[in-house]
Amino acid sequence: MEKGLKRAFDSGAQNYDSARRKLVPCFDDFYRAAIELIPFERDAEFDVLDLGAGTGLFSALLAYSFPGARITLVDVSDEMLARARERLGPGGARFRFVERDYAENRGLDGPYDAIVSALSIHHLADDDKRALFRRVREALKPGGVFVNADQVRGETDAMERRSHARWLERVRELGASERDLAQARERMKFDRTATVSAQLQWLREAGFREVACSYRNLIFAVYSGEK
Repeated sequence: MEKGLKRAFDSGAQNYDSARRKLVPCFDDFYRAAIELIPFERDAEFDVLDLGAGTGLFSALLAYSFPGARITLVDVSDEMLARARERLGPGGARFRFVERDYAENRGLDGPYDAIVSALSIHHLADDDKRALFRRVREALKPGGVFVNADQVRGETDAMERRSHARWLERVRELGASERDLAQARERMKFDRTATVSAQLQWLREAGFREVACSYRNLIFAVYSGEK
């Protein structure tokens, strides 16, 4: 992952969570859709890997929804992980924090029952996404699930322009500050978004089954596949 991206996330760590609700206008439905794809009972014990975990927001929502889940958080930004430790530290051994660039071409350890990611994988080049999907499948237990809640590209250039323009209107309606938008734009310089249709195909090529997109709103989507 590019060093400039790490710097952008390090510098924005302090205000990242407070801005996210405004920058993701569909925040509640977006994360709810992702959590609903985790195929376990509420009291089940299972192992989760959160790729690009950032400040631990998605992991915190998962931990609340599944009190028996054990979660490993991986992120390239030490500042983001510091925020995650503050948030989840009281959970003790239930949480593990790993500073690492998951885009590096090496195994993801495991095996895990679920591998998840939120608003991170779209920073990878397309070939790196495809390689990551293969490594994700290798790191899952049989029957395990991969869930990605992410920023995506419109299926056509016209659709991309419309959805992005509407997203900008919505975040301003929700009161995003110019500082929030400036930090978001700095991070978006490193975006390498891909269409939903392409990513679903890459999951199938990697050997996933039950591949589907379960949620789409403007520039955001939630999709999944099972091993």
